Amino acid sequence: MTTPNRLPDPYASNGSANLADILERVLDKGVVIAGDIKINLLDIELLTIKLRLVVASVDKAKEMGIDWWEDDPSLSTGARRRELAEENERLQRRIADLEAAPALAERKDDEA
Repeated sequence: MTTPNRLPDPYASNGSANLADILERVLDKGVVIAGDIKINLLDIELLTIKLRLVVASVDKAKEMGIDWWEDDPSLSTGARRRELAEENERLQRRIADLEAAPALAERKDDEA
């Protein structure tokens, strides 16, 4: 009795692909999952939800130009420091303007 020819199973033990290998391949190449959900009532669009999911390593994402987490203060300490430094500069300028306001008012009074 002969068995029909089958394609080799890529995840079989002789293929030596385990979960870590599969995950490494996915992260190295990246995977995009996209989908749209639309809710209409009598041909009137009530709600549209667009879902986009990218699964990739950080290095691969940066290669693709995706680096939003670097500017998100809740995810990056560098972004939080930049945000605090910008806020500090704004407050210092505002204080300087407020301190300069009485001096400007005195000059206007002296000129009049």
